[in-house]
Parts: sequence; C-alpha cells; structure tokens
Amino acid sequence: MLQNLAGPSGATLPLTLGTYAFLISLLSVFYISNASLILSHYDLGWHLAAGDLIRSEAHVPFQDPWSFTLGTKQWFNLSWLWDVIASLIFQYAGYGGLVGLVVVCGALIVGYLTSACLAVGASSLAVCIAIFMTCLLYPAYEAAPNTYLAASPNVATMLFSVIFYRECLQSKKLLLLPLLMILWVNLHGGFVLGFMILAVFGGGALLRRDWNRLRAIAVAGIGCFAATFVNPLGWHIYQGVTETLGHFIQGNIGEWLPYSHNIEIPGSIPGMAYILAFVALELRYGISTKIRLEPRILSWVFLALGLHQFRYMSFFFIFSTLPVALHLDWILPKQLQQRLVQRVLMTAAIVGVCVLPLTFLQIGPALALPEMLSEQDAEYLQTHLSHARVLNHWNVGGYLILLTHGSVPLFVDGRAATAYPDELLRDYFRLVHSEVDEGTWDEVLEKYHIDAVLWLKGHEQLRQFLVEKRGWKEEHTGLYESVYTRPAMGR
Repeated sequence: MLQNLAGPSGATLPLTLGTYAFLISLLSVFYISNASLILSHYDLGWHLAAGDLIRSEAHVPFQDPWSFTLGTKQWFNLSWLWDVIASLIFQYAGYGGLVGLVVVCGALIVGYLTSACLAVGASSLAVCIAIFMTCLLYPAYEAAPNTYLAASPNVATMLFSVIFYRECLQSKKLLLLPLLMILWVNLHGGFVLGFMILAVFGGGALLRRDWNRLRAIAVAGIGCFAATFVNPLGWHIYQGVTETLGHFIQGNIGEWLPYSHNIEIPGSIPGMAYILAFVALELRYGISTKIRLEPRILSWVFLALGLHQFRYMSFFFIFSTLPVALHLDWILPKQLQQRLVQRVLMTAAIVGVCVLPLTFLQIGPALALPEMLSEQDAEYLQTHLSHARVLNHWNVGGYLILLTHGSVPLFVDGRAATAYPDELLRDYFRLVHSEVDEGTWDEVLEKYHIDAVLWLKGHEQLRQFLVEKRGWKEEHTGLYESVYTRPAMGR
C-alpha cells in the first residue's frame, strides 16, 4: 500500500514525493550551473546549421552542401530530428532555450532512475545517495567537450536508454517502446542501444523461464525493429550507424578512446572512486542483496565497455544506480523515520527550486558557444576567403558551418565518416600531430589544392613550416585560430 505524508493543512502527499523533488531540483541546479559546458560540444554548430537547412528546404539532404571534400559520399544525418528541434528552440529562445532543453532531459533521466530504484524497494535515502552520485558523474563535465548531458543529439540516447531500462524493469508498458523508438531512431544513431537493453531483459526472462515476459519483450523488440524504418533514410539508417561503430576514425576521437586516455586529475577522481565503490559493494553484498540479474549484467558490461571506450562509461554510471542503491540499504541505518527523511528532502528541494531561477539568471548573460571561432574570425573568412579551399582544424569545423553556412567551404568536421570519404579522413589524421611531417603536409596541401589553412594558433611548428619554409602568410589571428594563406592568395 502506498504510504502518505501529511502536510500542514492535513492534505496527504506520496511518501516518495520528497525524494523526487530533492533529486530533480538540486541536480537541475547543478546542470544549469554547468551551462557553459552544456554548450561546449564541438558539433553543436553543424547540428544547428543542419536544422536550419532542413527547415528551409523542407527535406533531409543526403549530400553535404558545405564542404569541398565530400566527393560522392552520401551524408547520413542520423540526428536530423534533433537538429530541427534544436534549430527551432535556438531561433526563438537562443542559447538559454538549448540549455533548458538539456536540463529538462536531465530532470527526466533523474525521475525515471528514481522511479526504477524505488520500484525495487530501495529506501529513499539510499536512492538519493545513489542517484545524486551517478547523475553528477555521468555527464562527464570534467572531460569537456566529451560530455554526455549536453546540447547534442546524444542526450536523446541518454534519456531513451533510461526510459527503456525503466519500462523493461516493470514490463507493464513494453508495447509503448516501439512508439518511442520512432522518435529515438530519428533523434540519434544510439537507438541501437535499445535493442541491447531488450536483449538483456529477454535473456533474463528466458533464464527464469518467464514465458509471458519473454513473449512481451520479443513482441516489443519486433515492434521496435519495425519502427526503426520510419525515418528518411529507410534501411540505410543501419548503414549510417555502421559508418560510426567500429570505424577506424574512432581511434582518433577522444570519446572513443579508453577511459584511461580521458582521465583528468582531479576532476576524474570522484568517478574513479565510484567505480571502486561499486566493485567493492558488488563483491561484499552481491550475494546477499536481492538484485535482478539484468541491472547487474548491464552495469558490468558497460563498466567493461567504458574502460575500453570512454563514451560508454556514462551508461555504466546510469545502469549501476539501481544495484548501488540496494547495496547501500545494507549499510544505512534501518531505524530512520521515512516521514522525517521526506520532510528534510522536501525542505532541501524547496531551497533548490528557489535557487534554480537565480542560477539561470546569473549564468544567462554569458551563454554562448565556445570562442573557438569567433564571429570576427568568420567575417574575415567570408570577406577574404569566400569559396576558397580552406584546410580547417577538426574542432572548428562545426562552428565554421554555423557561421558561414557554406560560403567558406570546409575540409572536415565532426560528422566524420557519416559525411566524409575514408580517404579524406585518413589524409586529415596524418596531419594532426604536434610534430609537423613536412612531406605529409606538402602532399595533402597539393592533393586537395588548399588555398588557406585554418589551424590552432598555438601550433608554432606549423607556423614556422608554412610561413618560414613555404612562404605562406599568417593573414589573420583570432583568439584561438590562425589563418595562413598561399602566397598567391595574398596578392
């Protein structure tokens, strides 16, 4: 029976309301206070530009209109719907609207995780501790721009994976999952994670010989598979996914590299401490704690995947929340009065709700994209290098698209293998080393008939190579970037 908490007027409130209010309000304050990191994703620029393009042309383009290196490559925009939504929000609500969208997604993730933990019998205090820790950690703000609660389509995968996880735990609304999959498949290529979650829960039902549950999961899985074809790319959506997963490009992108490569000291210490605590709790209380097999499998699988590739560590934090909450119940005092706990949590939640708008007002005026490429830089490029062939650094490609909309054709950007030929990507990554290989640079500059180079201005060896050895001119220097032009371009 659902217990209730009496309020001052005699009305009753659900005994768990304080838990939800505490977690959602205070974690939302934390997310808003990190608004600058929410906007720091290098790909945000091209996502906004893609949304503008789709809205203006009323269809999803299958070829990239912004670069001069695409060749015959088809562009697989796996996030077209997110791009359109972000474009609309940005048009009417600016950067604050984008931050608000991400914070709402974060709040929904908190709500679904709280529901999942409470549904399996974890105490409110244990749930608060477990979820507060994991929801501080999984965004990975210390590893910016490799963040996972940010203004990028990946936020859709974070949210829908939690929804699928929660619904598979209770098995009451499994037939709603195909409808959610129609959204997910058009928002982000991470939709394939939904099938992994269904497979794990289906395997658990099979081991328990719970045939009714297995049948329901199988029907939901078939429905989800059919739903994935409701997208502009049709069956080619899977071709687009494979252009990313397992591609050689992953070895050159930070989020696909091992966890050890992305460790930041002291920022990563809390995450590493949580990982060790999870392992210790599992070893100490794993047998005595009654935890369903599926959450435990997902936790350990994604811990292993996260150590191998950093981007999966966020899913470990999320899926481990339920086991950690149940383990904590063995440690926390048993005699705590739930009504008292809820009053304390509700009081803290009220403070959080009051602080929330004040935090937004404080950070609101400073909201902007990172100054990797300023409007002044873009204006210079448009004025002097319109329609020139610019070899740009990967990190500024998305911003170049947003600020110039193709008037300055670019060499490469974060869309990687979903928009660029493999040969082009291999050529680019031959260049990105601290030590300049002069032969490689000469080869690439001539092969692609490069007129100008837009590169990090701190790369002194490149400046010496281009300016002092090849006679190029450093025409423009911004806050983070320098523009080098061929001698003929300067005349």
